Amino acid sequence: MNRRSVLASGALATAGALSGCLAVFNSAGGASGDYDVGMSDSAFEPATVTVSVGDTVVWKNTSGRSHTVTAYDTGIPEGGAYFASGEFADEQAARDAWQRGAGGIVSGDTYEHTFETAGEFQYFCIPHERQSMVGSVVVED
Repeated sequence: MNRRSVLASGALATAGALSGCLAVFNSAGGASGDYDVGMSDSAFEPATVTVSVGDTVVWKNTSGRSHTVTAYDTGIPEGGAYFASGEFADEQAARDAWQRGAGGIVSGDTYEHTFETAGEFQYFCIPHERQSMVGSVVVED
């Protein structure tokens, strides 16, 4: 093999490796268009998302760990609807259900919620709350 062939092969291999890294970055950041918020091992990505009243936010578990999307009872603006993966009525019901093995979002699955009220909605992942896996949805008129 001559020197040019070796150099060309090396350049192609490097380009292929970098494109693979970029694809992983894009899928973890929601750039693929099929979700708004990704879930890594212990973070929502992005941690804050801004939408308009009436928009639906889609969370996708992009990690290998099970997660939840659970609104804080005290983190919902006046008139806002409570939301949680598993569709529980409030934060305590979601926490209790998690202890029984319900409400989790497994790797590759999604959860979505439509926001009908303006304001900031704060949420967290029950099993990873101590690792500061928290997020917010800012809903604008």
